[in-house]
Amino acid sequence: MNISGAANEGAAQISNLLIYSALGVYFLAFIANIAEWTFGSRGRVARRSAALTAPTLPRPARSGEKSVGAAVIDPPKVTVRAPSNSRDIPDGPGPAGDDTQGDLFGRIAISLTTLAFLLHLGGVVARAVSTERAPWGNMYEFSTTLSMVAAGAYLALLASKRDVRWIGLPLVTTVLLSLGLAVYVLYTDSAQLVPALHSYWLYIHVGCAIVSGALFYLGAVASFLYLFRDRYEEKIASGQQANRLASILRRLPSASSLDKFAYRINAMVFPLWTFTIIAGAIWAEAAWGRYWGWDPKEVWAFITWVAYACYLHARATSGWKGRKAACLAVIAFACFLFNYYGVNIFVTGLHSYAGV
Repeated sequence: MNISGAANEGAAQISNLLIYSALGVYFLAFIANIAEWTFGSRGRVARRSAALTAPTLPRPARSGEKSVGAAVIDPPKVTVRAPSNSRDIPDGPGPAGDDTQGDLFGRIAISLTTLAFLLHLGGVVARAVSTERAPWGNMYEFSTTLSMVAAGAYLALLASKRDVRWIGLPLVTTVLLSLGLAVYVLYTDSAQLVPALHSYWLYIHVGCAIVSGALFYLGAVASFLYLFRDRYEEKIASGQQANRLASILRRLPSASSLDKFAYRINAMVFPLWTFTIIAGAIWAEAAWGRYWGWDPKEVWAFITWVAYACYLHARATSGWKGRKAACLAVIAFACFLFNYYGVNIFVTGLHSYAGV
């Protein structure tokens, strides 16, 4: 391995070109996602949403039917994918809202996101070739890799036949912001790192942190949207007038589905984040001679762990299901973001040698 500080400039230029290309295609996917939500708000979506939330009224008895008073008691209808909460409101019809034109734009958005992800993946791999190491040695590389993993996780969920197209717009928006910040603010020339970072723990510890952050992001999106959908369902259940976002909120999964999705993602990732902290402590002992030194990065990694532990405990407790637990999940992910951006940029510590 070359540790003299030199880098493969040709591969570095290819990496930059691929990242810029991915940015452009992600922007086209962003436009297509906007079109899916826009055209999906017309036509059948309004009628279907009204049918899903309309109260069931008694009807006159027909011949041969038993009645109670003046009303007929129909057998209960089974609603596919209905949640188990007390409101019994099914999932929304999705971003396209069963509109043919909206669905077309949605499929275009998925195709463009897939193409952008492949370009993005090529850029990350080329960066690794140019530096002859793991492509996450500084904030630029960490940002590009984490956003790539998030996009890949979204596409993997789609490939597994899960109806998660509602994540598409927030995901592509976030990837655009993350890549834009990485390219225009955090960019660092392709180069080797200090000798202390030439360790297999760079692959294990930081790699696990990237996967954890990408999946925590998906859970945070679900929790954030849950807060809006839950309020919408509350208004519908009480007969109040829905707000301006009703055309969007009615197409999201039910609050119950969003809550379950966020919980399953966070519960799945939490052990990996725990291992990330343990791996970091082992690496710290090998590099600095101690497992824990209350470095700002270590402290905020532990705060993030505590926040997610509180969320999982609260979510498993009947009294804390729902809005309170979702708020905890959003706060926990905010701790992760501060640990990454805030600590790296504004706080000096032992982890500062990687630079931005």
